[in-house]
Amino acid sequence: MSTRLTLHGTRQLAELGRRHGLSQEMIFDAQVVAQVLPFRTNDYVLRELIDWERVPDDPIFQLVFFVRDMLRPQHFSRIADAIRSGAPQARLDEIVRDIRLELNPDSSRQSTNVPRLGQTPVAGVQHKYAETCLIMPSNGQTCFAYCTYCFRWPQFVALDEFHFATDEAARFLEYIRRHREITDVLLTGGDPLLMDARVLARYVEPLLTPEFSHIQSIRIGTKALGFWPYRFLTDHDADDLLALFRRVVASGRSLAFMAHFSHWRELTTDACGRAVARILESGATIRTQAPLVRHVNDSAEVWSRMWREQVRLGMYPYYMFIERDTGPNHYFQVPLIRALDIYRGAMMHVSGLARTARGPVMSADPGKISIDGIAYFGEEPVFVLSFLQARNPDWVRRPFFARLDPSAAWISGLQPAFGERQFFFERAGQQVPRRDGSRHDVPAGAI
Repeated sequence: MSTRLTLHGTRQLAELGRRHGLSQEMIFDAQVVAQVLPFRTNDYVLRELIDWERVPDDPIFQLVFFVRDMLRPQHFSRIADAIRSGAPQARLDEIVRDIRLELNPDSSRQSTNVPRLGQTPVAGVQHKYAETCLIMPSNGQTCFAYCTYCFRWPQFVALDEFHFATDEAARFLEYIRRHREITDVLLTGGDPLLMDARVLARYVEPLLTPEFSHIQSIRIGTKALGFWPYRFLTDHDADDLLALFRRVVASGRSLAFMAHFSHWRELTTDACGRAVARILESGATIRTQAPLVRHVNDSAEVWSRMWREQVRLGMYPYYMFIERDTGPNHYFQVPLIRALDIYRGAMMHVSGLARTARGPVMSADPGKISIDGIAYFGEEPVFVLSFLQARNPDWVRRPFFARLDPSAAWISGLQPAFGERQFFFERAGQQVPRRDGSRHDVPAGAI
């Protein structure tokens, strides 16, 4: 196999489908969905990860290729009819934009996490939790392949009002310099590791200087190990990249890879194993995370096997997330009660070294909400929940309870237990949208 990265986008979708034996109907369906959601893959994923004998049910195929049901029927029909009737491109663009805006592009109100310097928003920064600052480099606003369920899909389509990217003035550095409460910086995107090592260094190396002594940890959110492990092996600047990692560690900071693995198959290639070893040799640590999604990894067996393999390779299982309420979540979401069952089932079959994985966790507007279990008060079953991280740190690890709704798949589908009208954090000031569209408004100073 070639170790040169070859990317394929929407324009190559039909040719890829024909090459791999997809029917004309499947190709057309994928092209319709690709009008709304971003598509990208590469030859490594196509050759090493997808089992083409199992298409369309293969989990990696579902992870990177579109199928009809990833759009709601009314959305699919509007686009398909427009294409078949030869509608002008301007009309098609109008339909697509309307549909995108119906898919909750501002999931968990990410836009409210953008801080300010004076009266000016700091481009490419999200600062939701006091200790942790997210940086979205302008040069890293794409990926080695796009996950079909990705909650950051608005970053990659023509919805400019929902893009997050740093500006040329690098004002994010001034913001971090002024905010000494920040101890952790997370470079995310897109995928920062698509950047050349020299470009990545422009974001990382300033944080290693004495004026940023309050920064203790640098994290890199990436799916490179799953989708392009040759980034650390044979890419033209792979050695420069590893040298940068070593400089971070030598500075006394912790360097943590937040590695996104959706399925154990991504861990089974020789290239992935060798790439993990090279990263660990640099002194960095690797923590793994992914959402639990239907059609890809919605079984305890998949997660337990994935966690065991991660531990064997020297990585730390970190998070099992709940699929966010955005994009094609109707297709991928798993009810909370089933997510809890899958998490517990996976935990039953791993050693203590893999039980570092927290879950199931909703990265929601008020914070990271863990579904800790089900308890009975008399004969009433309730969800037991708590915050692992929160806008207000006083909320962390305060248990609270919700009615056990078997269909609920997100915090907006839950109601407080025991006749309460609001969850405690709503009374404290944080609003949560309800399934019926109502909200509990809050004073800004409360968060």
